[in-house]
Amino acid sequence: MSTDTSKPVRRPGRPAGPAASKDQRERLLDIALELFARHGVADTTLSAIARKAGMTPAMAHYYFKTREQLFDLLIDERIMPARANIEEVFQAHPGDPIKALSLIAERLVATNARLPWFGALWIREMISDNDIFKQHMRKRFGVERQAAMFENVRRWQKEGKLNPDIEPALLFVSLLGLTTLPMAAVRRWKGDPLSAHIDAQIIARHAVAMLTQGISPGQG
Repeated sequence: MSTDTSKPVRRPGRPAGPAASKDQRERLLDIALELFARHGVADTTLSAIARKAGMTPAMAHYYFKTREQLFDLLIDERIMPARANIEEVFQAHPGDPIKALSLIAERLVATNARLPWFGALWIREMISDNDIFKQHMRKRFGVERQAAMFENVRRWQKEGKLNPDIEPALLFVSLLGLTTLPMAAVRRWKGDPLSAHIDAQIIARHAVAMLTQGISPGQG
């Protein structure tokens, strides 16, 4: 009885080809972001990511040697492009803080609508007792970009274009509170008769109104 040897024997656990390998890699990154946002970076193992993907830990290790390597790739490929899209507003509108901050609020809402993990991950890691997320961000990018944003705010205050009582380090926390927090909760409000009407457009409009007018009545 002859044996057909015309087809190469596939090694167990390895992807079938370049296309399948790329698809699996992207799927693992998607699942990692989902689990990081839900449970936190510190409490999500590479094995847990593999289980969620329906594969063995060994196969996940084929794509990422460690959770830290996976997280560094997530920073480069997913987190920083989303963050850069928001930060570039400062370069586009260096002399107009009202325009810049309003656009940042709108982009935060749009980013959270497009990437549901973004807000949940950022808020969770911002208040987490574990510094894994912050350490990775600082290790790869330092604090220069954040310091530059704070300096922009101080410059606007010195130029009389922005309220001098605003604390630069809290301004961005306030922006997240006005945009990212309600966007993370909006899906849970669908069954609430008092909040079911709230959507991304309303959140963006409310955030811009709070930024530009505060609680003062609008002009008639």
